[in-house]
Amino acid sequence: MGLSDAAGGLMRGIGLGDTVIRLGVTGLSRAGKTVFITSLVANLLDRGRMHALRAANDGTIKAAWLQPQPDDTVPRFDYERHLAALTGPDPHWPEGTRHVSQLRLSLRVQPRGLMGGLRGTRTVHLDIVDYPGEWLLDLRLMDKDFAAWSAEVLERMQGRPGATGFMNTVAGIDPQSAFTEPVAKRLAATYTEHLHASREAGFSDCTPGRFLLPGELEGSPALTFAPLPPAEGRPGPVHREFQRRFDAYKSRVVRPFFRDHFARIDRQVVLTDVLGAIHAGPPAVEDMRRAMADILTAFRPGRAGWLAQILGTRRVERILFAATKADHLHHVQHQRLANILTAMLREARDRADFQGARTEAMAIAALRTTTEEIIHQDGQDLPAVRGTLMDGREAALYPGELPDNPADLLTPARNGAKRWLDGDYAIMNFAPAPATLRQGDGPPHIRLDRAAEFLIGDRL
Repeated sequence: MGLSDAAGGLMRGIGLGDTVIRLGVTGLSRAGKTVFITSLVANLLDRGRMHALRAANDGTIKAAWLQPQPDDTVPRFDYERHLAALTGPDPHWPEGTRHVSQLRLSLRVQPRGLMGGLRGTRTVHLDIVDYPGEWLLDLRLMDKDFAAWSAEVLERMQGRPGATGFMNTVAGIDPQSAFTEPVAKRLAATYTEHLHASREAGFSDCTPGRFLLPGELEGSPALTFAPLPPAEGRPGPVHREFQRRFDAYKSRVVRPFFRDHFARIDRQVVLTDVLGAIHAGPPAVEDMRRAMADILTAFRPGRAGWLAQILGTRRVERILFAATKADHLHHVQHQRLANILTAMLREARDRADFQGARTEAMAIAALRTTTEEIIHQDGQDLPAVRGTLMDGREAALYPGELPDNPADLLTPARNGAKRWLDGDYAIMNFAPAPATLRQGDGPPHIRLDRAAEFLIGDRL
């Protein structure tokens, strides 16, 4: 910690400086990171729907405004464009996260009570850091060599989309032939196609993450390799070059990301599309469970090795695990969804709790797109939701009944089941509903205020 950081911490401790909270927001593809940040900011600016955030409900927050983020080299989160997409005359979902971005929301607060009167008003800066969950999955690569990673990936890809095409490409390569760039590109391209197809099919663990979101590294040698079967005897030229590129990916791509962005996080949101994984089937649920456990190893304070060197003594104080798209279910099933997420993350969550971080799991919808109703079908009254589909049609959805006991889903998933035996869980893609917001109200949501209270309420 530098002298200026120490001085800033001391000033905040005695109330002479501004408080800064760095909130990391991540998750896997289609979990709703962009929507979460946009709705959170909009509802902190206009707090009429934030009843469970005590500082908003009791008037502690006097004002809120956006200002330039403190990191001049990090792109700004395009809040205004995303909000216009969600709440404009033609509402639609904004483009998802493809790179690191940041936004600073400043809150002027006047705590109530005697101490609040003595301290006066102060400013709390909420620095929101948005980054792709696909990149966070690369954490696990740092503790593996190329051979171990290849063996793990080749075993995991069995039965996934595109696996056969990739293995046929590998089989057509002579491992002892001279290395050529066209061969490397063909292998990398086929493997990347497999990753994209797997993600489309609902799988979460698709590494390396930059193969899916390459950014400025597209076409570089650090992204031009692929897993290979174990070498028989001495590794050939292709194997040796891919091993070198795998090491370069770890040192030139993964390590700088954690050093420059992740290591400075105070509070963290991990968003998951649990409903999407359930709809995709038991393999997707088990894959999400393993992927989330791997992601959460990043939040282990004092972890031995390279991560501890980067993080030092800094720790993430609070972690929220949020199952998004709760508005796709009638409220009577929300607790069941939260229970399933809690069970999926039990091992990793207990580890974080043991290390001192406070954790919470809940079902949320950062933007509510549906209304609830009861539909009558085959003599039964079913709790359903109604909304506008992506093609403009209105539809009522009863997605199926989630089990009371999460083990009814997680046990067959762990045991390798290919499909659900006792349930058929439907899902629809709803479009944002046209919204007429009253003065002082942010976009409609489900439990976003509870999420904010857990994440930042203690600092307000």
